[in-house]
Order: sequence, then structure tokens, then C-alpha cells
Amino acid sequence: MRSGRVVVVVYDSVRLLDVTGPLEVFGMANEHGAEYELLTASPGGGDVRTTTGTRLGADVALEEVTVEDGTLVVPGGPHWQATVADEPLLAQVRRLAGQARRTASVCAGAFALAAAGLLDGRRAATHWEFADQLARRYPAVEVDSDAIFVRDGPVLSSAGVTAGIDLSLALVEEDLGAEAARLVAKHLVVFLQRPGGQSQFSVRLTAGQAGPEVLRRLMDRITADPAGDHSLASLAHGAGVSVRQLTRLFREQAGTSAAKFVESTRLEAARQLLERGTDPLDVVARSTGFGSPETLRRVFTRELGVPPSAYRARFRTAARPRP
Repeated sequence: MRSGRVVVVVYDSVRLLDVTGPLEVFGMANEHGAEYELLTASPGGGDVRTTTGTRLGADVALEEVTVEDGTLVVPGGPHWQATVADEPLLAQVRRLAGQARRTASVCAGAFALAAAGLLDGRRAATHWEFADQLARRYPAVEVDSDAIFVRDGPVLSSAGVTAGIDLSLALVEEDLGAEAARLVAKHLVVFLQRPGGQSQFSVRLTAGQAGPEVLRRLMDRITADPAGDHSLASLAHGAGVSVRQLTRLFREQAGTSAAKFVESTRLEAARQLLERGTDPLDVVARSTGFGSPETLRRVFTRELGVPPSAYRARFRTAARPRP
């Protein structure tokens, strides 16, 4: 059993759940026999105000804390530009990372690690919305825009907000074993290992952000009726453009193909039906445009890593209290 010190860096405009999510995981592990020493550290040791307006009091000044052979956690926030411009903060992150057994970021905290040079030549994750910005600003970083979390040597990085919980559970498992991590996950009522990657959470948001009006209307049409006829020919005819022009619009403005967007939308619709309902798989497949249970299973397994029956079972267990 190995626990040790966990230092979480806090600063003004940090996202509250980026901080409290990992702390809850390690704290829950302590309730079941672990011995993590949990510390929050802020510049100068003063209070910080989070994205919610909640004020957090730090345990120690960032400049004074040490984390020998422990874990350093760097949360993120929406104003990552200010974070990467804060050289004193980055200097402390570098110092502590040099002492730590492992260094982890949550969400946009990956920008701080990248600005500190800790992700150069490494694979990393961040929130899907920030992935392109991280890759453009720090070309030495190999950004994985779909991963929930990534480990590359002693440096870990996670996707948006709640993914810090997934990452912290993995660290507890590394320290204390799978059974301890399962127990913590059970008490927090979360997956020990959630199905799929974070791309599953961005489909409908993409529809609202795509460029030209003609493309937004098409995406709205697809998301409103996943089971409809969304072949290239049908979509192009409905939009009054050629198939070639439609293909170019999706590639240039949405960063994907029309077929992939249709499949992702249908996958999201199927997920929602499986999470909330009890319809047989053949009904789910037909009502979401997959046509057959075999096609549904193939796409689920390829994209989420689990068949639809297993996916539903996870939600059924969590959603239905025992009598």
C-alpha cells in the first residue's frame, strides 16, 4: 500500500470541480484505510476565488510546499491564457514536478503543464473543446482529443472537469490496488472505468457551432431525426448543394465527414435510449437509424469499447435503486 502526499495547485479562476473531484477521490480512499496527505497550495498561501465564485482557503503557500515522491495535481480553468502567462506559477509547477513521483493535470490544467515544458514530446489529453488550441499552441505535445485521461511516463493528463475523478481513481488503483479503487468508485457512485471516450459528449454541441447557415441547418436536421435518410445524396439535395460541395463543407467547417457526423449522432441517440429506456436492441437500432442490432453492436464496440447490452447494464445498475 502506497499513499503519500498529494498537492493540488489552486489559483484564482480555477474550476472548482477540477480541485474537489480529485480531492474527494483521495479523501474517500483515506476513509477506507489509505493515508494520503492532502494539501491545497496557492501562490502566497492566500485564498483563491474559483469559477463558481466560491472562495477556497489554501493549506500552504505554493512557494513553500514540497511533494517529494508524492503526487502533484494541476487543475484547470476557462482562462488558461492567464495561467500560461503566469511565470511565477509555472516556475513552481516545474519545481514541484521535479520532486513528485507523478504529475497530473485536470482539464485545461494541461496548458500549465505544456507551458512549463512538462508535456514536450509526450502524449496528453485535455477537454475536447480545448484540444485543438493545445495542439496549435504547443506543437511538441501529442494531443489526444478523445481520451478520458492519458499517462505518458510520470505525467498524466485528463479531459474535462469530471475526468479528474477518473484519473484520480486510476492513481488510487496504482497505489492501493483494484479492489480499493473499486470501493472508492462505488461509494462515489461513478464508473471505475467509464465506457468510451470524450468525443461522445460533443456531437450536439458541434452542430450548434458549425459555420455556414446551410451546414447548421443540415446538422440540426440530422440531430432532430437520427433515423432519417441522411445519405450524402439526400443531404445535398435538401441543402441545395452538390455532393462534392457538401463533403467540402463538412470537412472544412465541422472537421469531419457527413457520414461520421451522422453515425456519431445516431450513436448518441442510441446511448440515450439505452440509458433511459428498456426497448429491445432491435427497436433501439431501428429508431436511431442503425437498422439492425448487429450494426448497433459493431458501432458501439468500435467507438465505446463495450457492446450496447453491457452499456445499458451499467446504467441500469446505477439508475434503478433496489427495493
